Amino acid sequence: MDSTLPRSHAPRSHALTHWLAPVLQTWYSMRMESREAFVALNMIERVGSVRARQLLDFFGDPLAVLSASRQQLLQVKGISEETAGAIVKWEKTLDLSAELGRIRDFGCQILTWADSDYPALLRQIYDPPIVLYIKGRLTERDRNAVALVGSRLATYYGLEVARKLAYQLAYVGVTAVSGGARGIDTAVHQGALSAQGRTIAVLGTGINLVFPPENAALFERIAANGALITQFPFNRPADKQTFPIRNRIVAGMTLGTVVVEAGLASGALITANMAVDNGRQVFAVPGRIDSPRSKGCHELIKRGAKLCESAEDILSEFEYLFPPSNRPPSPAETGVLPSLELTPNEQKVYDSLGNEEITIDDVIRRSGLPSSAVSVALLSLEMKRLIKQLPGKLFVRNG
Repeated sequence: MDSTLPRSHAPRSHALTHWLAPVLQTWYSMRMESREAFVALNMIERVGSVRARQLLDFFGDPLAVLSASRQQLLQVKGISEETAGAIVKWEKTLDLSAELGRIRDFGCQILTWADSDYPALLRQIYDPPIVLYIKGRLTERDRNAVALVGSRLATYYGLEVARKLAYQLAYVGVTAVSGGARGIDTAVHQGALSAQGRTIAVLGTGINLVFPPENAALFERIAANGALITQFPFNRPADKQTFPIRNRIVAGMTLGTVVVEAGLASGALITANMAVDNGRQVFAVPGRIDSPRSKGCHELIKRGAKLCESAEDILSEFEYLFPPSNRPPSPAETGVLPSLELTPNEQKVYDSLGNEEITIDDVIRRSGLPSSAVSVALLSLEMKRLIKQLPGKLFVRNG
């Protein structure tokens, strides 16, 4: 008698499980929070920002998208059989609980497209990301943000201009946004931090990856004085697809984009084109006419970008936000910044200088600091009017 029970109950149990499966899936979706559903939807590889918005417009919220049937999903314009299949099988292919654990353990926050404090300018673009991973914090001040971008293989001239522009903008309260990459991006973040201002790095990787690796310490400073943001889930490495996706966020969340130095094939021009597509202002810094690394900037100027020689060229385009009467006095007007407290690197560089001019190589040798740190410190000291730069890249104490 006992041996007949498994045989008599097995078909009924299988049928019951089959009948309960969609009910259990719906119950699970109801138990999931909307924020978690956004994270899950963002993790599905075949669902980009455009498709995600189409799905959300059709179903109303991410919970409904994740619990929809294949037939329902195929009713949405642009959703293929492969994409519908990926969404239907999301629980089998994604480990949402592990991703939520990584978010919690890493100490970052999640901002979704449905949140009221989602960046207003970014919300206006054609394909805003539905999820932003944030280390640090976004503030109301970041509504007044300007992107500064350029080549990874930058010249000394380009690096110095990037640092100075970012410094000048950050000093008057403009958030400097860039991509955290080598070259111009790194100089932008360094300049803004030297002015004790806000800066945001938009990453082309998961929030937990540092690329380039030498920017690990810089990323920590950015997170403490601004934010690192990305739309990519944890552990997503950089590739040729992630950088254009990153660039549209840089252009989309800012009032305008400044191309500091770029060749004709530079990704910075992609960012500039995205800014134009979204109705944002584009600026370009001129360079030497025989420099290949300035050809991209010169081409932008020919096409109508505003020539940029100083932060004032940028601020004048947004005078309704930054009227001269509301701006703090510039270092050139006051002679000094509000605080002359020096960082350890600034103190080392200042101590290495005297009343006789010396080259930057001499400063590096005397201070014992790497060249990148010396360049940042020299810029900050120059802005604080403690030193001055003479022709020939010579430096001396000011008075």
